[in-house]
Amino acid sequence: MTKASGGQAGGVNIRGVNMPRKKNKRRKDGLIRARVYIGMVDGKRKYKDVYGHTQKEADEKADNIRVMLKKGLDIEARDDTFGEWAARWLEFKASERISRGRVNVYSHHIAHLNRRFEYMAISKIRSVDIQGLFVDLAKNNPNTKKPMSEKTMVDLRITAAAIFKFVIDNRLFDYNPATSVKIPSSPTKREVRALDEIEQAWITDTPHNRAQRVAMIMMYSGLRRGELIPLTWNDINFDECTITVNKAVEKVEGGKFALKSLATSKEMVKSEYSYRTIDIPQRLVDFLKNEKHESIYVCVSASNKMHTESSWRRMWESYLADLNIKYGDFSPFEKEYKSKFDPDGVPFVIPPITPHWLRHTFCTMLYYAGYDLKSAMEQMGHGDIKTTLAIYTHLDKKHKRKQIRKLDEYLYRGNMGVEKIE
Repeated sequence: MTKASGGQAGGVNIRGVNMPRKKNKRRKDGLIRARVYIGMVDGKRKYKDVYGHTQKEADEKADNIRVMLKKGLDIEARDDTFGEWAARWLEFKASERISRGRVNVYSHHIAHLNRRFEYMAISKIRSVDIQGLFVDLAKNNPNTKKPMSEKTMVDLRITAAAIFKFVIDNRLFDYNPATSVKIPSSPTKREVRALDEIEQAWITDTPHNRAQRVAMIMMYSGLRRGELIPLTWNDINFDECTITVNKAVEKVEGGKFALKSLATSKEMVKSEYSYRTIDIPQRLVDFLKNEKHESIYVCVSASNKMHTESSWRRMWESYLADLNIKYGDFSPFEKEYKSKFDPDGVPFVIPPITPHWLRHTFCTMLYYAGYDLKSAMEQMGHGDIKTTLAIYTHLDKKHKRKQIRKLDEYLYRGNMGVEKIE
């Protein structure tokens, strides 16, 4: 029985005897072609041509194709571009029950990847190519003209890895070039921490016609922005001291938010938000009773409507400006600042408090109040207990350092005749 290679490079085996590969003529461009038989298509023999600068190089490429064929990989689709496969993956993800906001996030990630790889054959992208993109983004994000944050780069790598996994699942190749990519250090790494007791007092003691209500709810309930914006007074049970989280908003085009109801089961919807009823402290209940107004929404814009992206940003900037004027230390500056509307501008000297800091503060309160891990996870609405565990583990280490300090103080005071450690 004869195994042929179509009369081209690749070798011939006749009756068990290995015959030398047929050498091909060099083309006008200097390349040598090797042809590999890949099967019958519509009753005709189908071949894959590869090229090399030498006969050896062409033969090695042909051998690689044969290995891929044995693995069942799709040779024909390997020349499809990254942009084509990214679009297919995004279409597949959109068909799943994920939020519109998550689809938008994926679209932004693909836009970053497409700047470098959109028209590049998916099979030719290597880990070093992706690593180079991340090195460049750590220096300059084309969208912001600033270095990309490490968190954003981590999310971007997850998306890239998911796209290549989708390609692997479709039998194009058998390795994922994005999984080995390292995230470069970025000077824009954002700090996420809990407010200390003094900063918490800033929130409770500084009135603001709209933002204090937002800050108090986030700090004492842990709601996300997307859960707080559509919160209604009917969602708050003052007698039972609870808030029911049953809806959220997703960012859409035009800087507005689209309202969505939350499913009561995680099997029904994949979302960063979760339907839940959380307990809130009496301090927050008492505060909200005095804040109740006629609007259906608890936290409203200046026009007494549900917030948009821009109205939320203006509200928060105004609130931080109030906190900055009231509690900021301006002693290093020659001028004394008394109004946030100072025409010369006011230096921002307090910590850059974000809504996420307030949510983190609530989780920290749960830890020190003795909430077990599972209860804290349910209160926070974390989709994965690892998220809650990471916060609790960090606080455990911090708490143990304080405890050993107390032991040192005990050992060095009193009967030992040694002064207390400073």
